[in-house]
Amino acid sequence: MKCGIIGLPNIGKSTLFNLISNSQVLSENFPFCTIEPNYGITNVPDKRLYELNTFINTMKIVPSKIQIVDIAGLIKGSHKGDGLGNKFLSHIRETNVVIHMIRCFKDMKVLHVEGSINPIRDKEIIDIELQLKDLETLENHLNKINKKPKNNHKCFIETIKKIISYLKKGKNIRMYPLKEDEKKYIKDLHLLTNKPVLYVCNIDEKDSNNPLYLIKIKEIVEKSPMVVLSLKNELKSQKEQKSIFYQSGINKLILEAYKLLNLQSFFTVGKEEIRAWSIPNHWTAYQASSVIHSDLKKGFICAEVIHYNDFIKYRSEEEAKKAGKKLLVGKNYLVQDGDIIHFRFNR
Repeated sequence: MKCGIIGLPNIGKSTLFNLISNSQVLSENFPFCTIEPNYGITNVPDKRLYELNTFINTMKIVPSKIQIVDIAGLIKGSHKGDGLGNKFLSHIRETNVVIHMIRCFKDMKVLHVEGSINPIRDKEIIDIELQLKDLETLENHLNKINKKPKNNHKCFIETIKKIISYLKKGKNIRMYPLKEDEKKYIKDLHLLTNKPVLYVCNIDEKDSNNPLYLIKIKEIVEKSPMVVLSLKNELKSQKEQKSIFYQSGINKLILEAYKLLNLQSFFTVGKEEIRAWSIPNHWTAYQASSVIHSDLKKGFICAEVIHYNDFIKYRSEEEAKKAGKKLLVGKNYLVQDGDIIHFRFNR
């Protein structure tokens, strides 16, 4: 599961990528510093792992992980290929969640591709480029369908036409009220404005008084989540090596992205390690077993489950069991975020 960082050139995307993934990719004061996408892995911050360790005292703690992609900056005309736009847009198509970064800081030493600081305009530039690319994709697909003889795709064509009309109004597809049976028609097109978006506002180092432009951005992000942070402050916090429990803007960003990916974590615990495993929401115990090892799924018998809250309340597996909080569940049990699971299986 990938989260792609997008935005105009020179707004701090590579710096954000470095902070999230603990990488050292090039970050310079000129447009298109990034050409090929940079890929990194980030840990999902989870205090529960360390709280479990106070009772288990394990040798190793392993958090859940997600993949982050630093995508080169888009500019006006990207949908036509300007600034290698088509190449960059194809990288967005491969992601599951978009992290749309907006420059809100005023440091004039840092070049701005549009020549001035205007967060609202910058957001609209990116939105328009993605919308225009989706229009091109849908219209090309519609032309292919119409050329087929004895066309029996009436519902498909009607759905595509409705979405095209919606895009032409300057709207993003993710806000269109698609019915369940209509979603299948566009699923394989990987449309850019249909992806979940997390907006990130990169503010000035001392700009924390909720200025008017942040209120305006919040109004126009179409109910998508928004994180406000200062990359300069985040860099300072990282250098100061704050506690793992420190709730930085970067941690908030990662947790919001994790939610948008529709992922949850279950835990396995033992003296050797406490590990968090990422699975999609609404997965069964049978499905969850496969992320540890395919043999668990093949030989699945049942699963022993204690929820994190019960483990912390009773302070051990034995006491949770005595309180009736240790469950024996079958294949169809829906895993809950924070479940501690031990799988039984035939070898």
